[in-house]
This record gives sequence, structure tokens and C-alpha cells, in this order.
Amino acid sequence: MGHTMKRLVILGSTGSVGVNTLDVVARFPERFRVVALAARGDVTRMERQARRFRPQVVALADEKAAANLSRKISPLGIEVLAGPQGIIDVARQAADMVVSAIVGGAGLAPTWAAIQSGRAIALANKETLVMAGALMMAAARKQGAPILPVDSEHSGLFQVMAGTRRAEVSRVILTASGGPLIDFSAAMRRQVTPKQALAHPTWKMGPKISIDSATLMNKGLEVIEARWLFDLAPEQIDVVIHRQSIIHAMVEFVDRSTVAQMALPDMRVPISYALFHPERAPMALPSLRLEKMKPLTFEPCRRQAFPLLEAAYATLAAGGTAPAVLNGANEEAVGAFLAGRIGFTKMQTVVRKTLDAHPTRELTTIDDALDADAWARETARRLMATSSSRQPRSSPTSSRVIRPASF
Repeated sequence: MGHTMKRLVILGSTGSVGVNTLDVVARFPERFRVVALAARGDVTRMERQARRFRPQVVALADEKAAANLSRKISPLGIEVLAGPQGIIDVARQAADMVVSAIVGGAGLAPTWAAIQSGRAIALANKETLVMAGALMMAAARKQGAPILPVDSEHSGLFQVMAGTRRAEVSRVILTASGGPLIDFSAAMRRQVTPKQALAHPTWKMGPKISIDSATLMNKGLEVIEARWLFDLAPEQIDVVIHRQSIIHAMVEFVDRSTVAQMALPDMRVPISYALFHPERAPMALPSLRLEKMKPLTFEPCRRQAFPLLEAAYATLAAGGTAPAVLNGANEEAVGAFLAGRIGFTKMQTVVRKTLDAHPTRELTTIDDALDADAWARETARRLMATSSSRQPRSSPTSSRVIRPASF
């Protein structure tokens, strides 16, 4: 039986998830047509992708990079868009599915545009639901735009809960490898270098997500994402340390039966599940051979040892603009750590102080989330730039929308 070709837009095509998505697409040329690609500013990789997949449109947020790319691929007849609006325009392209893989808060506006256009979303950008989960899910329901998770943990939950009634779910368990610093003492953590924090033991990821994994902020963002994707109460979402990254998620049902989703740590597995849903595609990847593996281990996740995970649970309870502030402050802190401007443990201090200065407000529009994000970034930068005791301003002073500038 023949299959309909699925038209894809890929936001964040030059990052880790985007590259893996295109790897899956290349394996099934009869099933997918890439109609548009978007990224931040990697001209070399985008040129290579444009020549390989021949999309109708590409966009780079960095306008100088877009001009450079346009010169390089002008003979191909591919339209090149530039700037944040160019990314949004790509997200609105006629397509069957938009893969949202832009890293960070910069993914919010284009993902919102794709949802408003009624596109199915393969969601790898967890920050979208962290910043504005209630609004995103409500809009997706209204527009009939299904959101299919690409994060390995949420894909695992999605697979396990398929065909079950939500009332039968008692709790869900997200697993965390613990990252490269899981056995570091508090004193050792204060001396951690970016190179150490980037050395993830089981996954190959981009720098921002790798640092978030070292602080367990990544797991905190996933907790918030799971709350909205699966309509769960915060107390129904637990985190367990599982160093081998073989079990990605577990669901405990009300009869106390627990079902786990397992796979080798390869992002092409959850990506293919989202792209082909409701089918499963045959992937030429290694099988999971448990009999040849070392024992799988599980440890309690002590939240007090991971202040950013604790902060994520706290902002989920607070609701409103608090999660957007958490995310914006964290992105600025991670950027400063990677640039060598602050120490590893200073990241949690910056996030905490930014949250302490912010009176949580109701989230009624996407602009509210973008304003909270912009305020959080400005406040975090000011906290990192000064050692004085001057307190940051307590709230946004205007309704002006300041869109996140970095992917």
C-alpha cells in the first residue's frame, strides 16, 4: 500500500536534534519532503543541508549569516529569509508537520506561529511549554494541531500511555542520567569547568542542553513540559537517577503496575516515532541487548542537591509567569558559564535571585511570556554584571514585546 509523502518544516535544523531529524528523513526519501529549514546562523551546515534536501525556503536568524548564505546558494533558487521574523515565516509554511528543535526561549514565537497555522508539531523545544504551556496546549486543541513529543523521556511516556485512560495513570517517572557531575561534592562543583560539565556520559547533545543536564535543570524543564503535555498534577511527576539512560520513562498505573519504555540512547528513535506517528518505522539501529549490558541501576534524586530542579518544581507550583522567568534567567546564566564569566554554582544563584525579584503574574497571552522572558534575561545579566547590593527591578515596566534573540 502506498504512503502519502509528508511535508516537513524543520526549525533548528543545524542543531543536534535537527541533524538527527534529517538523518531519519534521508533514510526514508519516499516518505518525507523537506519544504523549509531554519536555524540561528550556521552558514556552513545550512548550505550543506540546503544542497542535500533542496527546500523551498530557508531562514537564518542572524541577518549577516543569511546574506552570506543567500550568496552561496543563489543558483539553487531557494528563497532565503532573515531575522526572527524570517524564522516565524518559515514556521508558517504549508506543511504537514513542523519539527520544533530550536534551543531555548527563541523557539516560542515560531512554534506558536506553527500551532496557529494548524500544523502538527514534533516538539523538541521543551522551553515552549515551560514558558507558556497552558496557552500552547489550549491553542493546539483549538487549531486541531497535534503535539508529538520528541524528547526521549516524553516520547517514552507518550508511547507507554498510548491507548490508556488518563484516570488510570497514578504517576509518571522521568529518568535522569545525573550528568557528568553526579558524584561531585559541593566543593568540587564550585570548581567545575565548562569542559567538564559538557562531557555528558550517555548522550551527545548541544552545549546548552548538556549544561542543563549537569545541573539537572534539563530534568526540571522536562517536569514542567510533562505537566502540560499529559495534563498531570506536579505531584504525579517524579524523577529517578538512572545512569545508563536505557529506560527513558516509566508510567505507574492505579493498580500499581509500572510500564517502562526502553531504548539505546539515540535521538533518532524518538524522532522517528514522532515523524511516523501513528506508525513505527523500521530503523537500522543497534538492538537493545540487555543480556550483554551491565546492570541497570536506579537511585533517588535528591532535589536538595540540585537546586535548579527544585526551582523548577517551585515555579510549576507558582504558575503564571514564574516558569518563563526561570527559563530566561537560566539561559542567560548558562551562556555566561559557557563563556567563562561565572562559575558553575553561580548559575543557580543567578536563577534563584532572579526568581526572588519577580512577583508572579497571570499568563494570559504569549506576549506575557515574552515580556517575562525579556525581564528575566535583563535582570539576570544585571545580577551577573554587578556585585553591588542594588536590588533588581521587580517587574516589567511596559507591555512591549521583546523577543528572545538567541537560539
